[in-house]
Amino acid sequence: MTALFEWRGVDVRLGGNGQVHALRNVSLRIAPGERVAVIGPNGSGKSTLLRALHGLVRVSAGQAMAQPRTGPHAVRQAMLFQRPFLLRLSALHNIRLGLWLAGNHTWRQTRAPAWEALERVGLADVADRNGRALSGGQQQRLALARAWALKPQVWLLDEPTASLDPHAKRDVEQLMASFAQEPGATMVFSSHNLGQVKRLAQRVLYLESGQLLADLPVERFFNESVLQAVSPQALAFIKGEV
Repeated sequence: MTALFEWRGVDVRLGGNGQVHALRNVSLRIAPGERVAVIGPNGSGKSTLLRALHGLVRVSAGQAMAQPRTGPHAVRQAMLFQRPFLLRLSALHNIRLGLWLAGNHTWRQTRAPAWEALERVGLADVADRNGRALSGGQQQRLALARAWALKPQVWLLDEPTASLDPHAKRDVEQLMASFAQEPGATMVFSSHNLGQVKRLAQRVLYLESGQLLADLPVERFFNESVLQAVSPQALAFIKGEV
């Protein structure tokens, strides 16, 4: 099966002079339909990996191959962050503007799919409210709606539930699970919530100090004897020793 992403020995350096070595010699392959969790301590490179997959940061060394995002065979991607960026517009208009900027709709044509997206995430009743005035959970659901309206084939989510209360986390996680099950969907997400990783992921990548130390199916990753053999550092992390 053709990979969506295939990295070989990828390095990413950040900062004006590249003084921050955020990713080191990372090799991975992500195929269509996979649900991949990225975990590791703070500062391990999770956000950088997701941003590099989305093309927001440049690879400094190695080979980073991806399916095209423009043209007749383009693969549509959407990326969400822990704290979504919303404009001082109504919830409905935040989505309409995203659709209009994507270039596939006139402004008039954006109304129906924007409404559909709000209904999809259960926010139709706040359509006219300022997006920035919504609760944290509602804002994240609005960001998910804005992305879903674009019909992405690849979802990249950077700690999407980290700053939410338990009820909002459950709502967002349920939407993530639902979107991941849509035909042709691929999801790569970072998380500190190991329960969420077990519930949503098929595969786990463990990063530490910018290095990919484990890449295993979820059931093998959470098998202590297997993980001990692959990466004692990853085992220490999931046991709370890091």
